[in-house]
Amino acid sequence: MDPRLTIIDKRLKNIKKVIAVSGGKGGIGKSSVASVLALSLSKMEYKVGLLDTDFCGPSTHILLGIKDLYPEEEKGVIPPEPYGIKFMSIIYYAGDKPSPLRGIDVSNALIELLAVTLWGELDFLIIDMPPGIGDAILDVIRLIKKTEFLVVTTQSKVALETVKKVLRMLKELEIQILGVIENMKTRDSSYVREEIETMGIPFLGEIYYDPDFEDSLGDTEKLLKTEFAQSIKKIILNTEGFRE
Repeated sequence: MDPRLTIIDKRLKNIKKVIAVSGGKGGIGKSSVASVLALSLSKMEYKVGLLDTDFCGPSTHILLGIKDLYPEEEKGVIPPEPYGIKFMSIIYYAGDKPSPLRGIDVSNALIELLAVTLWGELDFLIIDMPPGIGDAILDVIRLIKKTEFLVVTTQSKVALETVKKVLRMLKELEIQILGVIENMKTRDSSYVREEIETMGIPFLGEIYYDPDFEDSLGDTEKLLKTEFAQSIKKIILNTEGFRE
């Protein structure tokens, strides 16, 4: 048995709630939701961690403008704390170079990251999941026993069908689903809400397409003033799963 697995449980024992932001497809705003969710919770004076597990295309550091900050090593790896968020990402080990990992390499990289990181006490650990329904999502379920999933979709029928597959898989595995967020909404329609609620899964809210969001990237003050961030805050306040 890999001894790192026992260490992972110890590293995570003082974290009250772990939320994995997933969605199955790329380009639907998972990283944006994860980043702004972590930032918003931090501004609400929660103790928050953000873990970017997208080994091929990490982007949370770009969204939040995190640069020139690095982990420290002392009987493990102590994450830097930009904006009050304990932040860890593969970028600290691979830099801007691509990380073309596959199969067992993905699992080993995730195990190592979880085993070495000293999170300490947290109210929330937000995990930005990579796209796809594969090793990464199964590894998070296997390695972090108390993970709840926050699933992101768009109005796209292709995106929604992929998300429904993710939701069915999570239900079959009896994994707790916090709910679904509809992102980048461009027209009034209750189609997504109805489809999600038909599955017996909470629909947490809608985030309309925000043309100012792109210009705010890297500047947290601007980011928090966007309609996108205001929608995230509303979802936090209205969702029981975010209350202690």
